[in-house]
Amino acid sequence: MRVAISSTGKNLENEIDTRFGRCHYFFIVEVEKKEIKNARAIENTAMMQGGGAGITAAQIVGNESVNAVIGINFGPRAFGVLRQLEIEMYQGVQGTVKKNVQLYIEGKLTKLTGATGPMGMEPKQ
Repeated sequence: MRVAISSTGKNLENEIDTRFGRCHYFFIVEVEKKEIKNARAIENTAMMQGGGAGITAAQIVGNESVNAVIGINFGPRAFGVLRQLEIEMYQGVQGTVKKNVQLYIEGKLTKLTGATGPMGMEPKQ
């Protein structure tokens, strides 16, 4: 299972970024048998885009063949692209990337059914 998490920095102890499309980095984490087996940060090149950052960010994580994405705010365009790519989205919590991955492994994060970020603001499920 491959999971992407929006991150403020390049290591697992950095905070989850509240933004998806304009986060600084994505952590790509491989989870096997409920353990983190591999993790690496990739730069979010969509961060400085004038418009369409959410769409481009969704394509970036899609190109990493992830099964799920953990974030706090997903705008409607990013949500739509991730849904088309059949990538599940989970509501992250304030804290480190590592904490959010652990909560995901334990099944304690909520799977999203609608956008949660700007222009979306659908209630979390």
